Amino acid sequence: MARGGDELKLLGMWASPFVMRAKLALGFKGLSYEDVEEDIFGGKSELLLSSNPVHKKVPVLLHNGRPVCESQIIVQYIDEAFPGTGPSLLPADPYERAIARFWGAYVDDKLLASFLQSARGKTEEEKAEGLKQTIVAAENMEAAFRELSKGKPFFGGDTVGYLDVTLGALLAWVHAAEKLYGFRFFDAARSPLLNAWAERFGALDTAKAVLADVDRLVEYAKQRQAAQAAAAASSDT
Repeated sequence: MARGGDELKLLGMWASPFVMRAKLALGFKGLSYEDVEEDIFGGKSELLLSSNPVHKKVPVLLHNGRPVCESQIIVQYIDEAFPGTGPSLLPADPYERAIARFWGAYVDDKLLASFLQSARGKTEEEKAEGLKQTIVAAENMEAAFRELSKGKPFFGGDTVGYLDVTLGALLAWVHAAEKLYGFRFFDAARSPLLNAWAERFGALDTAKAVLADVDRLVEYAKQRQAAQAAAAASSDT
């Protein structure tokens, strides 16, 4: 529970992995909050637009009315704003904290970005290059897990840490991508440590409560693709 007098409100959208990231942090810290679902395609609320006027994106965490934006920053803020509540997500050692932040940025800037290119590339060459870079990024994350976990179950060691939350937020979409595109992010042969980690993380009660249903994500993705194709067709006529 949040401290007495603390009010937490999360502006989000159920399918967003970045929103799931914020929810995972709140869940692992044991913090209660108001979950506000935004219609990010049909019409964003005035609260969202005023809380994040620069990017106008979810998630936004409102802590006593003050907005915090961008999912990784939100996770760090939650950990630092509630140090006595729940487990610490970021390492106490400054160097280890910097390393965790480095790999957290790598998840979004390299792993996720290359996968999106493999799925959304405009040409087959772009998609092939995206897939190639995704495999490289997954291999690098495998090496990072081997080094940072030191043989323990999670990136954070015996308990879930910052990198577990950062990467774990993508797991529902990782499984959805396998159904949509036939590609496994963390293949048991290519990335055995991450494959085992993904199973452990996904089995945690907090992860089960937060991560979106995979079949629902698959249907959502198909609907978005159909809507985008229809919009593109109408613009060409």
